[in-house]
Amino acid sequence: MSELQNQECPFCGEKKCTLRDEELEIPFFGKVFVFSLDCAGCGARKSDVEPAERKEPCKYTLELESEDDLTIKVVKSGEATLKIPHVITIESGPASEGYVTNVEGVLERVKAAIQSSLDSEEDDGAKDKARNLIKKLNRALVGREKLKIILEDPSGNSAIISDKAQKSKL
Repeated sequence: MSELQNQECPFCGEKKCTLRDEELEIPFFGKVFVFSLDCAGCGARKSDVEPAERKEPCKYTLELESEDDLTIKVVKSGEATLKIPHVITIESGPASEGYVTNVEGVLERVKAAIQSSLDSEEDDGAKDKARNLIKKLNRALVGREKLKIILEDPSGNSAIISDKAQKSKL
């Protein structure tokens, strides 16, 4: 892993930014580069995953059926859209991050995003809906709720690495 410290932050302009990049070999997926930015000045964080080679657009669908499914590896590029039907859709865009995690990590990220919106929400109906979504995710995290995860990537740089995941063209 290489690291550059005290770089100028693209968000706040202070020279308190650390840039990192690492090359990883992910089984069944191939070589990827993981990039991250972390600013001690303004707290900005950004990361992305880029494969060493370009691939065809893809769509992965995974049905979560048990607690064992939480360990399935997920590679999401910054260009991918993550969908959990009846829960959330996280579109790609400038703020979209790439990451390598497992299904549990994906659910925890989604739960944190919903919790964050709950904290700033003023509408009681929206708050109740957010609380119910968090309960649903908590049940999935202990294997008591079935969910579907869909990962769509026009760059082809994402994957759900499991025989249970269905891969199709986008």
